[in-house]
Amino acid sequence: MSRGKYYLTTPIYYPSDKLHIGHTYTTVAADALARFKRAAGYDVMFLTGTDEHGQKIEKVAQEKGLKPKEYLDGMIEDIKKLWATMEISYDQFIRTTDEDHEKRVQAIAQKMYDKGDIYKGHYEGWYCTPCESFWTEAQLSDGCCPDCGRPVEKTQEEAYFFKLSKYQDRLRDLLSNGEFLLPESRAKEMISNFIDPGLDDLCITRTSFDWGIKAPFDEKHIIYVWLDALSNYITALGYPDSPEKYEKFWPADVHLVGKEIVRFHTIIWPAMLMSLEQPLPKMVFGHGWLLFDGGKMSKSKGNVVDPVVLIERYGVDALKYFLLREYSFGHDGNFNNEVLLNRLNSDLANDLGNLVSRTVAMVLKYNGGVLELPKVKTEFDDSLSELAVSTGAAVEERMDRLDFGNALESIWKVVRRTNKYIDETMPWVLAKDEDQKDKLNSVLYNLSESIRIISVMIKPFMPHTAAKIWDQLGIVEGESTTWESAATFGIIKEGTKVKKAPPLFPRIDVSKELDALSAATAQEDEEEASEPYKPEITLDDFEKLDLRVAEIVKAEKHPKADKLLVLQLKLGQETRQIVSGIAKDFKCEDLIGKKIVIIANLKPVKLRGVESNGMLLAADDAQGIGLVTVDVADGSLVR
Repeated sequence: MSRGKYYLTTPIYYPSDKLHIGHTYTTVAADALARFKRAAGYDVMFLTGTDEHGQKIEKVAQEKGLKPKEYLDGMIEDIKKLWATMEISYDQFIRTTDEDHEKRVQAIAQKMYDKGDIYKGHYEGWYCTPCESFWTEAQLSDGCCPDCGRPVEKTQEEAYFFKLSKYQDRLRDLLSNGEFLLPESRAKEMISNFIDPGLDDLCITRTSFDWGIKAPFDEKHIIYVWLDALSNYITALGYPDSPEKYEKFWPADVHLVGKEIVRFHTIIWPAMLMSLEQPLPKMVFGHGWLLFDGGKMSKSKGNVVDPVVLIERYGVDALKYFLLREYSFGHDGNFNNEVLLNRLNSDLANDLGNLVSRTVAMVLKYNGGVLELPKVKTEFDDSLSELAVSTGAAVEERMDRLDFGNALESIWKVVRRTNKYIDETMPWVLAKDEDQKDKLNSVLYNLSESIRIISVMIKPFMPHTAAKIWDQLGIVEGESTTWESAATFGIIKEGTKVKKAPPLFPRIDVSKELDALSAATAQEDEEEASEPYKPEITLDDFEKLDLRVAEIVKAEKHPKADKLLVLQLKLGQETRQIVSGIAKDFKCEDLIGKKIVIIANLKPVKLRGVESNGMLLAADDAQGIGLVTVDVADGSLVR
């Protein structure tokens, strides 16, 4: 019997590059929650997908010589392959280029416009293309995007705005209720960083590029990416034109998002729903990041961890277990290969794997592989069975709080208690005394039954492992493997035959495996190192560039931006000033005397108030930035 509906979502991922283990983290958590809720009797709707419009996608596609949709189709195929490899059990995959989604976004925008919540204006400010975000001067961090730290560009264009400020008081009440946004620390951040300073109305259309959904009230404009993207949570359910699924599943029980997009999901998104006069999501959970060497994973930093490499070596269940068990879901966690391998050894090989293999081996050795119902009790039986049958409720309570790590820790308490039961009852001693035969049978049965309950509880997290355990215990998926069955001790039938199998998780030689894993990762990085060529240009295009050799005669830090350096250059008889974002890779004194190549006919711009007259040529890789240098006279033309 169904316990009702449960609707959960991941963010829809932006397919401008290959997904890494950070994206996997969110989706693995969502998958475990969906599988758990299905097991517990809920009618689940699990949504994921891709956010496919915006200037960054258009730019990346152009660089690869492809049309946006052509580029995206290949990326989405790769993403779906990754989710298949990860065995993600989503119910629907939405693409914001889906025809139904685009029509429904237009209907949503029109409703907000008709209500008077959208008006025409003029935008002037700073724009971050990678984040698709607008920022005021005060919000910038050292002249760069406060979210990603990359350069922003001054933007000026006609635009339509959403009256976000109209909903400020309602948003404050929502964020203060202690339930809508978790962890609560995130809610305090949203109030202090955005609500308290006062909300500005939100720019929701663009005219400076074409890759997007046309605004229904003005076809010169395309709908800006966040109104388009956030709407997916209801357009996927058919809102507003096909309400059956929407009325069944909305509001969402939880939106799972990374902390970097909490602002959009807890300020912009609920304000949009308020404008539409629709129910609000019950919860947004802003989880932390997986960090690598203390920094956020990023392709540009060269610290991306490919989940496929880990799955190929250790299996999908092992990776899922590690991601959910090792880190507190609401906080940042530092990914480390050695920590991964040690966790797999201690929890999976030693605790769980050893428990199953020892038990099956003893049933085979002492009882011909056949389980018999208990006839006598030991003094340790009750404590084992009581812990085992009570743990399901504890797991459910923790899963409702998205406390995946402690949900698994509750199960592992049963694993450790069952291992201790072996040491307490000492079956190998009982087997030497024929008078202890009934007690031995009872011990072997109790061990097997405890493992059955463990297997039921780990199924949402590790479905393959659960199935392997059932096979070894000689039980078939059915009534004895339902979530409800974990609350009853004594379900395995008389005469059930166990069978030997390879270890669930072979023990890993950590030192050797770290070397092998590094080699495998390095090989993959080498295979992916080469960047695709940009679209072909003509000789006439190239001849528009005036490339000159310049000698750096002075370098100093930008007075308002830590990431920028102000360079004074000598080009023959001319001196030139260029501002460049190379401060993290070069000391000022090390640059003096270098002869570099610059684009000398680039239109001057001001970067944080300092004029820059040209651009230097550089290359970057995982190790940092390198300048293009030459050994010819300054002022020379590069041909």
